[in-house]
Amino acid sequence: MARKNTRNTRGRIISAAWKLFYEQGYENTTVEDIVFESETSKGSFYHYFSGKDALMGTLANVFDEKYEELYPAMDPAMDAVEKLIYLNHELFAMIDGGVSVDLLARLLSTQLLARGEKHLLDRNRYYFRILRQIVSQGRERGQLRRDRSVDEIVKAYALWERALMYDWCLCGGEYSLVSYTDRMTPMFLESYRPRGEAAGN
Repeated sequence: MARKNTRNTRGRIISAAWKLFYEQGYENTTVEDIVFESETSKGSFYHYFSGKDALMGTLANVFDEKYEELYPAMDPAMDAVEKLIYLNHELFAMIDGGVSVDLLARLLSTQLLARGEKHLLDRNRYYFRILRQIVSQGRERGQLRRDRSVDEIVKAYALWERALMYDWCLCGGEYSLVSYTDRMTPMFLESYRPRGEAAGN
């Protein structure tokens, strides 16, 4: 039980921080603001984080929480490609509506400069576990190509999502991320259907 409370405290701090970063900007948000918003204490904050900068890498946790919320709500009748398209749309809609270009760019730049752990590449993340499950089931049911391994398809999908986020940041958010991914991601994923099916045969 104590372990669950510990996880909740850290999660509350992360959620509060990103809410404030979005609403009032990273520079204008203080540790005191985060502590107040999360209804925790300074002691709890510094138990988990060395300072505000240490929160930059935790956006991956926010993404994972979104996947945890979405996965059980998916229509089980959807095939693997439809599930991946759905998850991608919902995640990018959340980014479009709740994560500024500046915040996402900060996250991506910290990952580029990180010498140790890179949160976005952590294969133990809920994100990667769910992707492996969807892709494995899709291959077993003949919905995805079997001449590509589960890891290969998962890596390509994750790389695709990161590429879209990097481009959106590079372009300064001049286009709608979710509208763009809704057009492009289905075409990308069609190439992973069994041959012939992608062409409608």
